[in-house]
Amino acid sequence: MSEQIPSRGQVDPVAVEEATAPAPGETPPDEPRSSAFLRDLMGGSAAISVLAVVLALAVGGVLIALTNENVQSAAGYFFSRPSDMFQAIWDAVFGAYRALFQGSVYDFRRDTFAAGIRPLTETLTFATPLIAAGLGVALAFRVGLFNIGGRGQMLIAAACAGWVGFSLELPYGVHLFVAVLAGVLGGAVWGGIVGLLKARTGAHEVIVTIMLNFVALYLVSFLLRTPVLQAPGSNNPKTPPMADTAVFPPLLGSGYNVHAGLLFVIAATIYVWYLLGRSSMGFQFRAVGENPNAARVAGINVKNVYVTAMLISGGLVGLAGVSQVLGTITTGFGSGIDAGIGFDAITVALLGRSKPWGVFFAGILFGAFKAGGFSMQAAEGIPVDIVLVVQSLIVLFIAAPPLVRTIFRLPTPGQPAAARSKKKAVAK
Repeated sequence: MSEQIPSRGQVDPVAVEEATAPAPGETPPDEPRSSAFLRDLMGGSAAISVLAVVLALAVGGVLIALTNENVQSAAGYFFSRPSDMFQAIWDAVFGAYRALFQGSVYDFRRDTFAAGIRPLTETLTFATPLIAAGLGVALAFRVGLFNIGGRGQMLIAAACAGWVGFSLELPYGVHLFVAVLAGVLGGAVWGGIVGLLKARTGAHEVIVTIMLNFVALYLVSFLLRTPVLQAPGSNNPKTPPMADTAVFPPLLGSGYNVHAGLLFVIAATIYVWYLLGRSSMGFQFRAVGENPNAARVAGINVKNVYVTAMLISGGLVGLAGVSQVLGTITTGFGSGIDAGIGFDAITVALLGRSKPWGVFFAGILFGAFKAGGFSMQAAEGIPVDIVLVVQSLIVLFIAAPPLVRTIFRLPTPGQPAAARSKKKAVAK
C-alpha cells in the first residue's frame, strides 16, 4: 500500500512528533523556572477567579447599557449621530460602576476621610456573615460534601444566640461569649445531623440539608409565635431586642456599623486555614474529599470524618447567624434573619476555590456588591437585579475554566511550552 504524502500547506502529525522528540540518549530541555511560574500563575485558579469577575463585570456593563433609557433613545438615531450612542453607553456603564465603587469602597464626594471611608465599613459589615458561612460551605466542599443547608443552620444558630442574648442576665463579656457559643453549637448540631445521617444511613447530604432548611424555618417560625422567642406583649413574630451585654461592640465607633463580629470571622478564617493545611485532621478531610474509598483503605474512618466535618461546617455557618443577631440586627429578629446568606455562601465558596483566604476575599467582594448595589440603584437608577446577574455570571465563568482560558488565551497549568507548541502544530 502506497504511503500517503501530505499535500502542500499541510503538516504531517507524525513528522511533527518525530521532529520535536529528543534524539536517542538526549534528555528534553528543561523549561525555565520563570516561564513555568508565569504559566502556572496565569492559568491557575486564582487568575481564573479574577478573570471570571472581570468577564462578569463586562457582561454586566452590556446589560446596563441595554437597559439604560438614554442609550435606547440614542440608538434611535444611531446612523445620523453615532457618537451620541457611544457617549450614552459610556455614561451609563461608567456611572453605574462609579456608584458601585463609591457605595462600597470610598466616596470621594465626602468632605472628610472618616465620612468617605464609611462605604468600606458597610462592605465589611455585609461581608462578615458571608465569609463565615462561606468558610462552612468551603470546608464541606473539601471533604466532598455539598452543604446547602446554610439557611437552616443560620436560623437555628440565630435562635440559640438570640435566646441567650435577650433572656439571660450575665456580666458583660461573659454574656457575649455564652451567646456566641450557643449560636455556634446550635449551627454545629444542625449540621452534625446531616453528617450523622450521611455516615450511618448513606443519605445524600443535598436532600437532607434541603429538608432541614424547611424544618428549621418552620420550627423557628413556630417559636417566634410562642413565649420562647416572641417579644412579650407583641403580636408580631419577632424577638425582643438583645441585651447590651450580648451585643458585638462597634470596631470604629458609634458612627459605623462594622462590629467585633468581623474579628471572630478573621479568627475563624485562620482556624480553617490551619485546620485544612497544617493539621492531621485536615489531611484526613482532604484525603476523604479526593477519594473516600482510597482513604478508607488507608485506615481513615470516613464516617467519623463526615460527622466531624459537618459539625465544624455547621458551626461556621452558625457563626454567620450569630453575627446577624448580635451585630447587624440587634433590635430583634424574625424568620428572615438569614437574608439569603446561606445560599450566597455557596457562591462565595466557589469564587474562593474552597480555600480559606480565597473565601475571605470573595466574601469581601460580594459584600461590596451588596453595599454598592443600593448606591447604584439610588444614584443611577440601575436595578439591583443587575448585581445579582453579575454574581450569577461569576459562578458561571468559575464553573467553566476552559472557557475563561480560551477567551483570554491563557496557558493550561502544568503543560510545558514545548507541548503546547506541538499541540498547536498538530492542530493546524
